[in-house]
Amino acid sequence: MALTMTWTKLRHLLTLQKHTWNTIVVASRHCNNTSQPTTIQQVDEEVAKLLDLKAQLGDEPTPKTVLKTPKGTRDYSPKQMAIREGVFKVIVDCFKRHGAETIDTPVFELKETLTGKYGEDSKLIYDLQDQGGELLSLRYDLTVPFARYVAMNKIAKIKRYHIAKVYRRDNPAMTRGRYREFYQCDFDIAGQYDPMIPDAECIKIVYEILDNLKLGNFVIKVNHRLILDGLFEVCGVPKDKFRTVCSSVDKLDKTFWEDVRGEMIDDKGLDPISADKIGEYVQLNGSSELVEKLLKDEQLVQSKAAKEGLEGMKLLIQYCDIFGVKDRVRFDMSLARGLDYYTGVIYEAVLEGAELVKSNSKSKEQIGVGSVAGGGRYDGLVGMFAAKGKKVPCVGVSIGIERLFSIMEAKMERGNQEVRTVETEVLVASAQPNMLEERLRLCKELWDAGIKAEISYKANPKMLDQYQYAEKAVIPFLAVIGEQS
Repeated sequence: MALTMTWTKLRHLLTLQKHTWNTIVVASRHCNNTSQPTTIQQVDEEVAKLLDLKAQLGDEPTPKTVLKTPKGTRDYSPKQMAIREGVFKVIVDCFKRHGAETIDTPVFELKETLTGKYGEDSKLIYDLQDQGGELLSLRYDLTVPFARYVAMNKIAKIKRYHIAKVYRRDNPAMTRGRYREFYQCDFDIAGQYDPMIPDAECIKIVYEILDNLKLGNFVIKVNHRLILDGLFEVCGVPKDKFRTVCSSVDKLDKTFWEDVRGEMIDDKGLDPISADKIGEYVQLNGSSELVEKLLKDEQLVQSKAAKEGLEGMKLLIQYCDIFGVKDRVRFDMSLARGLDYYTGVIYEAVLEGAELVKSNSKSKEQIGVGSVAGGGRYDGLVGMFAAKGKKVPCVGVSIGIERLFSIMEAKMERGNQEVRTVETEVLVASAQPNMLEERLRLCKELWDAGIKAEISYKANPKMLDQYQYAEKAVIPFLAVIGEQS
């Protein structure tokens, strides 16, 4: 069996090996010069020792440790972190501007808390080994933990934001901002309010964040789960297939209708006639005029759910117009959002023309990040945790920070933009030797005054080196200490 050894041990074994060979040579000479019958036995013993040493040394070298991040994760350099922190600031400032307070929850939850909340995406939850008699899973998103928090603390109304990492056992596509570990930035409003007012504010928040980040044109797609349920009803979809058919429709932003139709018929057993009827509707998009058109659709409005959803959509677009964001909002019948907990309005923001090529990519792979924000209304989720099933209506939005970052990073690479990674305001320097203590005292005074300052850690640094460091770090001021002659 091969052993892992230190160099000291290895040298020791090699010394023993050399000694053993010397013993064999001496024994051989003795065999030639005497008639002792034990000489061959001595050689066999020494050979056996050599074979034992060889077994200890092993035939294969110890493999080197592979230095890499786990699949679907990445490290971030100081430059990348500076970009991310800038994005976070824009998002947090917006959340606070709209009156939100922040909370935090554990990175893992009881498995039963997460089970049955995500539909077909439940297979992407990371389960942990049994620890202390509890079956745990890493959180899949921040919405279900928030609902658990509201129910557990018997909260009737709250407007909160939460920025934290979530985990998905997915097939990562890192050039498209799709990871197994990533941040979500959530904003949610919980409580009983008049229809569509909080929903419209969530859409306004998405608009403000994307507009302030200046990533180019974007569109916020909106739809309503009641419209989809009514559509499935009038198209002859069995009620027990509503959610699974909804998951198929949700793929229309990534593939063609023919592929979605095939999945619904071949994989999910939907009648082809029903699939074709669905196809006539889910390829429609527009604004208030489409809502008016569908309200006159005699087949669709036979469904009470569809009619209620269309009236809600009409009101939502009206409020979006007042908020000044109607020009970015598109009523899209293909938007489904596959998570099971949505009950009302759903929305998703997509950057237009977000196909970028990384300048350092040899393969020239394009970055198409898909949706960069999404959310909706989930009025029944808190009731799954609350005593006696007490409902607390909720609506919220999640900003896809990783996808936004992928776009911003690629744009900065293409534009060769400089990114400052430190916030130092003053570099305390000296033009003469033996000024270390004076530099330290001045630096201390600056720190005590709340001024961001640095010094060179050399006792007698060269003036040119200090200038060059300040220039490289884009430090705006130098405080140079020296003695008058």
